[in-house]
Amino acid sequence: MRTLTHTAQDTEDLGWQLASARPTGSRALAVIYLSGELGTGKTTFARGFMRALGVTETVRSPTYMLVELYRATLLTLVHVDLYRLKSPEELEHLGLREWATEGCLWLIEWPERAVERLPPPDLALTFQAAPTGHDIEVIARSPVGHTWLAQLTGGEGG
Repeated sequence: MRTLTHTAQDTEDLGWQLASARPTGSRALAVIYLSGELGTGKTTFARGFMRALGVTETVRSPTYMLVELYRATLLTLVHVDLYRLKSPEELEHLGLREWATEGCLWLIEWPERAVERLPPPDLALTFQAAPTGHDIEVIARSPVGHTWLAQLTGGEGG
């Protein structure tokens, strides 16, 4: 699925829609990769996504902390930003293994910095600057991801 968002609100709304389409019933770890250059809407998307799941606190980019945890109604959201990682080995010091469990959902910005040490994604989103906004592609990478994307698109799959 590919979409063009024209404003920050459009990008947040896409996050909200994707979170709202999340398959229910499974509490297995879910992983979403958010790839794209600086300023292409990854954190804005994450903000809308988390709001849809009930996060009321301020959602900010985890660029300096690298990991931010948010408690949602039925989930722990793990927002990770790997932009400042110098090597994939640094991932071991972030304590992410503790959150690789059921009831957790990971949103990972800059996953390409340590992809060989991350769990595979259910969904992979790629953000690109476009002349009138942000071009966002959503690709399903697992059976859960295909179900998720089908619910978002009304059955198109992915």
